[in-house]
Amino acid sequence: MYHKPVLLEQSIIGLKINPNGIYVDATFGGGGHSKQILNKLNSNGQLIAFDQDQDAINNKLSDKRLNLFKSNFKYLNNYLNFLQIKKIDGLLADFGISSHHIDNKERGFSTRFNSKLDMRMNNSQGIDAKIVLNEYKKDQLEFIFKNFGEIKNYKKITHKIISERSKKYIETTDHLKNILKPLTNPKEENKFFAKVFQAIRIEVNDELEVIKVLLDKTSKYLKKGGRLVCISYHSLEDRIVKKFIQNGGFKSQIESDIYGIKDLNFKKIGKMITPSELEIKINRRSRSAKLRIAERI
Repeated sequence: MYHKPVLLEQSIIGLKINPNGIYVDATFGGGGHSKQILNKLNSNGQLIAFDQDQDAINNKLSDKRLNLFKSNFKYLNNYLNFLQIKKIDGLLADFGISSHHIDNKERGFSTRFNSKLDMRMNNSQGIDAKIVLNEYKKDQLEFIFKNFGEIKNYKKITHKIISERSKKYIETTDHLKNILKPLTNPKEENKFFAKVFQAIRIEVNDELEVIKVLLDKTSKYLKKGGRLVCISYHSLEDRIVKKFIQNGGFKSQIESDIYGIKDLNFKKIGKMITPSELEIKINRRSRSAKLRIAERI
């Protein structure tokens, strides 16, 4: 079961859909956002959607206006070129992990189940969580837990993992949790393991870099006046989106040309949107969601 689409109404309004337009849903998942986009399009409109998970592809909507590709959204340009599409009217990206992944014990994303450590969104790719934990060097693991988990005792975590893996291959979620349990504060245990699993998952799927690649490509393919709508679930994702909209890139300062003219591709539309109390009550997964909308200029 895929999660209910988060901030559905607000994200569709944010796209400001032209019924004749061409739109991209970068993260198809259960198809909730795609379905609403298709409802706003007429017979001439088109929707191109992406998902690297075969389970999502199996969930495809039957609609001739929809082209759904089993691929990472970072390859957006390849598929638009294949379809001979030079410009799009809008792009929606619902980043993060779906409830389908979390609730599927076999995928190894959740701290709730004892399962093999996997965490691949594309379960045909080579690198998985076991490889990260058992084969990465000390400095690589420290970088991951410090930067992707934002965990203060990242050095102790790394030391425990390296020490344990020399005795026995780390293969299951329970094994990993048992290794790290002595480092946790019992009152914050769930939060601690959520950060650990997040850090590993981001590394396995190269999540932050592919977001940057996608956002860069929207500058080329969005028409002037076209809308970019992004839903993020943690500060690392949201920081990237916010900086891109504000600065036209991922550096802290807005880039300028030799004449000092600011190189801005987008303008912010409205304030950041978060779910209502009612939506959070209905769909707990939405509680950390942040929606940002921008327009190509």
